Amino acid sequence: MMWVFLIAVMLALVFAALLAYMYKLAKNDSLNEVVLTFEDFPSSDRISLFFISDVHRRIIGDTLVDAASGKVDFVLISGDLTEKGVPIERVRENLQKLKGLGPVYFIWGNNDYESDVRELDALFVELGVKVLADEGVIFETSDGGIINLLGIDYYEPEERSDGLMRVMEESIEGTFKILASHTPSIDVELRREDEIRLVLSGHTHGGQIRLFGLGPYRLGGIHYAGDTVVFTSNGYGTSGLPLRLGAKPEVHIIHLSRAPIE
Repeated sequence: MMWVFLIAVMLALVFAALLAYMYKLAKNDSLNEVVLTFEDFPSSDRISLFFISDVHRRIIGDTLVDAASGKVDFVLISGDLTEKGVPIERVRENLQKLKGLGPVYFIWGNNDYESDVRELDALFVELGVKVLADEGVIFETSDGGIINLLGIDYYEPEERSDGLMRVMEESIEGTFKILASHTPSIDVELRREDEIRLVLSGHTHGGQIRLFGLGPYRLGGIHYAGDTVVFTSNGYGTSGLPLRLGAKPEVHIIHLSRAPIE
């Protein structure tokens, strides 16, 4: 029976090594720069944003912030900045780091609502973080281009959201519209007449643990809903177990510019 024991030990060692790898991967700091071009982008300027989603329990790495310093015009947090049980001082530390990059905009995720909402709201006010809950803000570029950043409040993906209707009522017609939605499933509700050019989302963690390339959700990246670009992040933190496989954590600098004339 010695061979049975040896096989069991080998399997246990392989499993332990895999868990160690998954834990290490979950703590990885990866800053990816992406350029998105649009024929109708309203400016010859390039606009850049630091895009982060699903921080959960993590402390944002100084190396990420240092690498992005001086490269972005604003910061967008696409929900799940925190979760139940995360000390508010950790959230403060993360926000102060992000504030060093530029103005910070935030939309609510499901786990944010499981924290102390009043305490979190007070922190946003104290630090000057703008919360976009079914509302929008306007950016004007140096050459007069108008960009309308819209943020939708969290809603359960299996439900229809009234938030899209409300946020579109707040949008400015004829502007370049960017919609921040914690859940990428908002794409099924988009209408051509909404004229949303870009959706930025997170929530799914890219499946977080993928076996043989398969996971419960689509891996982060770009897909299209009609004429709309839907950009989904794998997220920075984890949900449940602090483990990842096949879906590394990520933070992005997204550069927006006008497509060159061919």
